[in-house]
Amino acid sequence: MSPEGDAERTRRFREAALPHLDDVFTLAHYLMRNTADAEDAAQECFLRALRHFDSYRGPAMKPWLLTILRNVCKAEFARRSAQPLPPEGKEDELAGDDPPLWQEPQPSPEGELLRERDDDAMRHLIAALPAQFREAIVLREINDLTYREIADVLGVPVGTVMSRLARGREMLRERWTLEQGSAP
Repeated sequence: MSPEGDAERTRRFREAALPHLDDVFTLAHYLMRNTADAEDAAQECFLRALRHFDSYRGPAMKPWLLTILRNVCKAEFARRSAQPLPPEGKEDELAGDDPPLWQEPQPSPEGELLRERDDDAMRHLIAALPAQFREAIVLREINDLTYREIADVLGVPVGTVMSRLARGREMLRERWTLEQGSAP
């Protein structure tokens, strides 16, 4: 490919793919459960996507990128399978310095404090879900994919997506209720 053609291809890739960088990183963070690993997975996802951009024919870039990301994460988990996973709660914190995932303006500092506490609690509840439910919840509620797009990303029927979302939401409701009941 000529240098001009390569520059044009890179420009088209940037315009199509980079708007989805936050969504890719968010899913990577929930899958990898560690900021550094999530950054590595997102970077590898975009490298693979750029490498195969000429073969991309789909109408929706975000599901294509998230499918690549899932494959990157699966490969990394397979590579690490001989290594023990860190104990629950020892992985890097999801809250960190990242902005809240659910951002609503609050009229007062007290309201902001309560919202931040709820956001942190929800992140931890989502992170504690079993992987198949966590993936479905993040893809739908955070990345705003349709059921069909989620089914394509996960490689499962739409009915399975619906079931996982329903069960995942129910688990979140139950855990939220327990946590709110035990909050001081």
